[in-house]
Formats: sequence, C-alpha cells, structure tokens
Amino acid sequence: MNNELKEITLKEFLLWLLRQRRRFRITGPSMIPLLKPGDEVLIDPKAYRTAAPRPGDIVVAQHPYSPDLRLVKRIAKMTDDGRYYLEGDNPTASTDSRSFGPISPQQIVGQVTCQFG
Repeated sequence: MNNELKEITLKEFLLWLLRQRRRFRITGPSMIPLLKPGDEVLIDPKAYRTAAPRPGDIVVAQHPYSPDLRLVKRIAKMTDDGRYYLEGDNPTASTDSRSFGPISPQQIVGQVTCQFG
C-alpha cells in the first residue's frame, strides 16, 4: 500500500486550469494519516477510460446508497465479476465496502492524482 500522495506539480495544476482535473475536499477521517479533513486533492475523471482501476489506487466514488455523496477511498481488491472493494486507510473511521459491499466500475468518478495545495 502506498502511504504517500504526490504534491501538486505544474502539469497537474495546468490540467486543473484546463478542466482536465477536478478538485475535491476531504471531509471525513477515513483516509488518515494520508489525507485529513480539509485536505484537497485533484482527480482525473478520465483515468479509467482505457485501463481498469488497480488495487492500491486512490479513487473518488459515488456512495452506493447515497448517490450525491462522494467517497475518497483506496481500491482494496477486485471481484471476479469486475466490481471493486473500497477501503479507507483508517480502519476505525471508515465507511467503506465493509459496510456497503463492492461497487460497480460506473460508480468510480476518477483517480486521485495528487494533493492540491
């Protein structure tokens, strides 16, 4: 498991300005110590158009029971039928696949590329 997330680069900043990246703010403790409430990240919404998510990737996904809620989680594993289990890095504070099960690829909004700021 990668416990580091790169800081924003000039390339990522320019991609954000060109609307090729989206910005998200972390609101919960589920990714501590990597990401804390108030931290911001950039995501690539097109990251999985040509390649499938892999275990270890940090993603933003739709909550399966609250479609307006977005979760920042790590891909834990993929099932045989192509669904994904998500987990936070902080197991004591996670609302993740342990409570809602695997998600479909369509529920993945994008891959986290870097911390913003």
